[in-house]
Amino acid sequence: MSNPAPRSARTLPTLAALATIGAGALVLSGCASPAASGEAQGVQIVATTTQVGDFVHELVGDDAEVTQLLSPGQSAHSFDPSAAQLLALADADAVVMNGAGLESWLDDALQASGFDGVLIDASTGIELFATDDHDHDHGDEAATDDHADSATEAAPDDHHGHDHGAGNPHIWTDPELAEDMVENIADGLAGLQGVDTAALDAAETAYLARLHDLDAWIEQSVDQVPAAERLLVTNHDAFTYYVDAYGLVFVGSVIPSFDDNAEPSAAEIDELVAAITATGTKAVFSEASLSPKAAEAIAREAGVTVYSGPDALYGDSLGEAGTEGATYLGSQIHNTRLIVESWGVEPSTLPASLQG
Repeated sequence: MSNPAPRSARTLPTLAALATIGAGALVLSGCASPAASGEAQGVQIVATTTQVGDFVHELVGDDAEVTQLLSPGQSAHSFDPSAAQLLALADADAVVMNGAGLESWLDDALQASGFDGVLIDASTGIELFATDDHDHDHGDEAATDDHADSATEAAPDDHHGHDHGAGNPHIWTDPELAEDMVENIADGLAGLQGVDTAALDAAETAYLARLHDLDAWIEQSVDQVPAAERLLVTNHDAFTYYVDAYGLVFVGSVIPSFDDNAEPSAAEIDELVAAITATGTKAVFSEASLSPKAAEAIAREAGVTVYSGPDALYGDSLGEAGTEGATYLGSQIHNTRLIVESWGVEPSTLPASLQG
């Protein structure tokens, strides 16, 4: 993509309708926002989700102003940007999105804001699972080969070539795909005027190395458990790519959908309880961004442990600052530790690059 025009040369057709907010009201989630005076300082980047926001921060550090639209614990499936957030989009040099159909609201938001910068899709080139590819015949064994690409038999090259409009968007749950996302983001940011490309390249290399170490650590931890015993029940179907990457057996989810706004029927709840009992599953995992009530009720009925509260998994969103899931790396370490412990083993020792 070509470099965006200087901010002063942009046309912002909708800002008149938003002017009553004022620049001083631009209070947004995330680590940074434009200056209260309305004068943007340096390169302005808007990231949509918490995971994408974390990737951007790892790449640019303090060398750019990064505004994150979604707050920790907030669902991307039903997000509705505020008028103040539309102002941030209007002033952005780049918007970084998860893609893969996750941000269904983003096209309207970009149009309403008058955004005319660079749009960076982190999912570019990543092969998606179809929304019904996750096998819901409870207890069937998942593929156990290393990072098997079972998303589609029609695409032999690794994770590439799919239409992003019709697939499960939770691609970040596989660290190998997170590496692809980071590379896509770095490539897009490198084209922005004012970005220090040498610093960006160095940050990218360092972070990709840590993601590689994370992937190896998860694989080593999971491989301690026989494939048929790697049973997982989650709050909703957000871990498809993680399940596939590490050969887990997906028994089912409380919400039988990748959309966390869906609700299970009584028949689906009964089916899940029966599957938990039949397979010998030992735990039900809630998610930090969802109410744990249904997961807790199902766990009680099935007579198994429920992981909720601080032991919930980080799925759609990262956690608040100060929690184990405040960063992508921390969230994946947290999730893996708890999943492995639910199988009765301890995870492998963390490599030095992931400690601290």
